[in-house]
Amino acid sequence: MSAAAIIGVDPGKSGAIAALDLAGRLLDVADMPVVGPIISAALLDEIVHNWADPFILPPYGVAVIEDVHAMPKQGVSSSFSFGRSLGVAEGVLAGGGWSVRYVSPAKWKRAMGLTADKGVSRRRAIELWPDKAKAFARVKDDGRAEAALIARWWLDNGSRG
Repeated sequence: MSAAAIIGVDPGKSGAIAALDLAGRLLDVADMPVVGPIISAALLDEIVHNWADPFILPPYGVAVIEDVHAMPKQGVSSSFSFGRSLGVAEGVLAGGGWSVRYVSPAKWKRAMGLTADKGVSRRRAIELWPDKAKAFARVKDDGRAEAALIARWWLDNGSRG
């Protein structure tokens, strides 16, 4: 596998992480490695380390994280758990030398012609990467699709500002 230039992150316990090269090829996608209530820093670091190329520098070598926040009716415990998981992802990526950027769900989805329907995201990912369709086949693979699409959004739009 060639090295990743862009990593897309759909944060949270049911989220995922995806790696693209500069040509927009999807190199790999993985569910967030969860141990207990939060993402495992050690396991996430192992995934990211396997994708990294120490010679790629910003503006590529970018990790784009969906900029999400606690939901108004979400419980305190789940909000705290989500925040810890997001912090683990941010720390692993920044500590690994990735230039961490953020994009709101509304911004990247609008630019990619998507809606809030997670099934639409899965279908769009299959259209873009038909050779990786199995990675997006299940309903619960929406996090994988969104992580890959976030990375693709950066390649197509984000790097221009």
